Amino acid sequence: MAKRAANPVFSGQGTTIFTVMSALATRHGAINLGQGFPDEDGPLAIREAAARALVHGPNQYPPMTGMPQLRRALSTHAARFYDLGFDSDNEVVVTSGATEALTASFMALASPGDEAIIIEPAYDSYRPALEAVGAKVKAIRLEPPHFRLTEDALASVFSEHTKLIAINSPMNPTGRVFGRDELGLLAAFLTRYDAYAVCDEVYEHLVFDGREHVPLISLPHMRERCVRIGSAGKMFSLTGWKVGWVMGPAALVSVIAKAHQFLTFTTSPALQLGIAHGLEDEMEYTLALQRKLQGKRDYLSAALQRAGFNVLPSEGTYFLTVDASHLVGNSDRMFCEFLTREVGIAAIPYSPFYGETAPKHLIRFAFCKRMEILEEAARRLETHFAPVSAK
Repeated sequence: MAKRAANPVFSGQGTTIFTVMSALATRHGAINLGQGFPDEDGPLAIREAAARALVHGPNQYPPMTGMPQLRRALSTHAARFYDLGFDSDNEVVVTSGATEALTASFMALASPGDEAIIIEPAYDSYRPALEAVGAKVKAIRLEPPHFRLTEDALASVFSEHTKLIAINSPMNPTGRVFGRDELGLLAAFLTRYDAYAVCDEVYEHLVFDGREHVPLISLPHMRERCVRIGSAGKMFSLTGWKVGWVMGPAALVSVIAKAHQFLTFTTSPALQLGIAHGLEDEMEYTLALQRKLQGKRDYLSAALQRAGFNVLPSEGTYFLTVDASHLVGNSDRMFCEFLTREVGIAAIPYSPFYGETAPKHLIRFAFCKRMEILEEAARRLETHFAPVSAK
C-alpha cells in the first residue's frame, strides 16, 4: 500500500455536517430542518424551458463562461435590482453552483502565503478551499445574538498581508443582513489595505422585514475590488440544478474564468437556458417566496419559543438560530443527534461553522419547508420540550 500522504486539507476533513444530518434524518424518519433546501420545486415554467432545451438542444459543450442568454439575463438582473452595470461578455461567468464559484474565486485571487479573512460562523467550504490554495486563513468571530461586524473586529485581522476577505450577506448560518454602516467599514479596510472581497450573495432576495440587500460592490470605490456570487438554486428553489455565477470587474473575472475552466469547465446548457427564462420572466416567484419565507420564519420562531428555546433574530436566508444553552450540555452535535433520534427533527449544530474553540450552545433550523411540515415539527418540539420548559 502506498505510504505517501494525501492532501492534508482534505484528508483531515470529515463528511460535511449537512450530509451527515440529512442521512441521520432519513435513517430515523425525522423531519429534516437541517440541510437548507426547499421541499417544493420552483416554477414549472422554468423547468419546462429547461426540458425543451434538453429535448431540442443544444446539448454539446456550451461556452466556458456560460450561455450568452444567461449571461445577458444576469447583467439585466443586476441592473434592475441594484443599478449595477456588468458587461455580459467579460464580467459574468456561469458556474456549476455557488460553491464552485467561491472555489474558483479563491483559486484566482489568493496565492500561497497570502492572508485570507473569513467571518465566523462561516459556511464550511470557505476555510478548506482557501487552505487548499495555500492561503493563511484568519477569522473574525461575530458574537450572538446580533452578530454585528465591528471596526475592532476588522482591525484585529487586516494587515499588509491581507489579500481578500470572504463575506456572506445574507449570512448562513446566522441570518444576518449586513447594513450599509457595516459594509462601509469593510470598504474602508479594503481600500486601506488594497484587498479584495469575495461576496457570497446567494440569499440576495431572501431578506425580511423590509430590509434591503446591499451588494458591497455597489459602494463607492468597490467596483474594482469585489466579485459577487449568486445562486439560481436559492433564487428559484432549484438547489439540485447547481447553477451559480460570478460577476465583477473584467480584470478579476477573467482570472476566475481561467480557474473555472479547470474545475467544471461549464454547466448544463439546458439548465442555463431554464434559469435565463426565470430571470427574465419568473422573478415574481422569487419576490413572493421572500414574503412566504418570512411568514414561515415567524411561525417556526414562535414554535421554538413556546418549546423553551431562545430564538435569535433572523434578517434573511432560510435559517433560524437558537441558543439552547440550557439543553445542549457539552456537545451541540450530540444534541442535534438526540433531536433527530428522539424528537424526530434534524437540525444543524453550529460548531462546524467555526475553526477552533467553537461555541457549543447554538443550533440552526431551516424553515424553507412546506407549512404542514413546519406544523408537524412545531407539534413534535412542543410535545417534547414544552413540558420541560414549563417546570
